[in-house]
Amino acid sequence: MPKPRKTAAPRLTQEQAVERLVDAATALLAEKGPSEIKARTVAEAAQVSTIAVYYHLGGLPELLQAVVDKGFQDLARAFVATPPSDDPVTTLFAMALATRRFAQQNPHLYDLMFGLSTRGSYRPLQTARSGEGGRSAFQTAYAHLVQACVRLVSSGRIRSDENPENIAPQTWSAVHGFVTLELGDHFVQFSDPVRQVLQPMMVNIFVGLGGDPESVDASHTAAIAATRQMSAGPA
Repeated sequence: MPKPRKTAAPRLTQEQAVERLVDAATALLAEKGPSEIKARTVAEAAQVSTIAVYYHLGGLPELLQAVVDKGFQDLARAFVATPPSDDPVTTLFAMALATRRFAQQNPHLYDLMFGLSTRGSYRPLQTARSGEGGRSAFQTAYAHLVQACVRLVSSGRIRSDENPENIAPQTWSAVHGFVTLELGDHFVQFSDPVRQVLQPMMVNIFVGLGGDPESVDASHTAAIAATRQMSAGPA
């Protein structure tokens, strides 16, 4: 009796191959850390040939940039998914809490997205990192922050002559600094780093911008309550 012929696996499209490789690299990064991000190990996890990394993406740096791009797209979706509020201060702090939660759930990815790794084999090449795609992915997330800052200024909660384009990078920098320090276990002396460090810091920033201390603090407390209610766990 003749042996049945093996059915050839369907050929992947460019989009399917890239998606499979990016998903595999992201999973390896989360499960085993940056040391496992090699063309061979990612290709094996994606069940494609190693050459697919180079054929579809150009190489490992471009694959890592694609992982970064997806990370910023996921962060943008996390911003959109924050609890809705008519209070722009509450909205901005909910976005800060979403950033913290994203980083805690994806620490290696967060490091990669913001260039925090020092391993040469892990950090994408400058040419790949500074490409148009990378800037576009970052701007996808950053635009949500700028829009929230525009709402903040127009709401009258802070001085009306403040520039949203300046407030956005200031608040992102503050939150990023907190998140990075917490990921490095530098806040272990605090039982609740959000209430003891992040909230007072952000309140100080908004008060410095002209906000009323009591109402600003209340807005931050409301963001914590709404976020914890939505996630049914710690913010």
